[in-house]
Amino acid sequence: MPNTMRFIQAKQPGGPEVLALATGPVPSPRSGEVLIRVMAAGVNRPDVAQRQGAYPPPPEASPIIGLEVAGEVVALGDQVSDYRVGDRVCALTNGGGYAEFCLAPVPQCLPWPTGYDAIYAASIPETYFTVWANLFTIGRLAPGESVLVHGGSSGIGLTAIQLAKEFGSTVYVTVGSEAKAQACRDLGAEYAINYRTQDFADEIKRLTQGRGVDVVLDMVGAPYTMRNIRSLAMDGRLVQIAFLEGSKPDGFDLGPIMTRRLTVTGSTMRPRTTAQKGAIAAVLRERVWPVLDLGRCRPMVHEVFPLAEAAQAHALMESSAHIGKIMLKVAD
Repeated sequence: MPNTMRFIQAKQPGGPEVLALATGPVPSPRSGEVLIRVMAAGVNRPDVAQRQGAYPPPPEASPIIGLEVAGEVVALGDQVSDYRVGDRVCALTNGGGYAEFCLAPVPQCLPWPTGYDAIYAASIPETYFTVWANLFTIGRLAPGESVLVHGGSSGIGLTAIQLAKEFGSTVYVTVGSEAKAQACRDLGAEYAINYRTQDFADEIKRLTQGRGVDVVLDMVGAPYTMRNIRSLAMDGRLVQIAFLEGSKPDGFDLGPIMTRRLTVTGSTMRPRTTAQKGAIAAVLRERVWPVLDLGRCRPMVHEVFPLAEAAQAHALMESSAHIGKIMLKVAD
């Protein structure tokens, strides 16, 4: 075990250019943690927000950016019996992913699905934890119901499409181009609405013969709020997972929530406790891992950058030109 490691440091809040390679000490696992030699790490929207100074890590979490990794367990903290040194795991981390070594609480670790390499294993945790918790647990999406997923070609979006379809729901998405629309349809979306040329609320009403959808999964925020509510069927649920364009909608009207018995809810993942994240991991292992082991609902990887090019990976993320996951390769 080396004493030092390379990691990506945000020198100060700012654009992608503030990210640079740095060297620091290898962390030591505390009770209930494993130390992972990172082989790959995922790039996600919360990483961008942290780099900008808008999403600080919780107390005791690593200040290094990065919320999902895959690699090899190289050291165990006290009270760890689930894994052994040499096991290959992917993990939802509390921070520290853009580095050669990363700590993760044991309940937030999962084995690599059958046939997966490090890149694909590392592309799972952030999106699959988020989609399962919000779409199926909070949103209560059930077989036979329908869902509208905004940002259909994002990592979250493509995960939501595949899991919703796998478990028996009809999926509609919004996208910004025909290429993105085709990618979503290929993975199981019933219909892809181009938000640049169509009003998604009008289209949902048309496509569902005026009924609306049972669940809306949204990360856009304020500009979509009232149209999301218009898109919901009786007893529908709006689940908010981000506010990329603001959290304070103009002209918000409570009336439809009462008259159509709607639920407006949402959550964030990072502030949850280890026990709460571990409970999500346990359900994923029971319900989703058998599907992944069979080769279904596989993540889509758009591009892989070496660790040293994290700034370029963030620039691509902010461009929204990608379809699927953006990944960092850290080691073989």
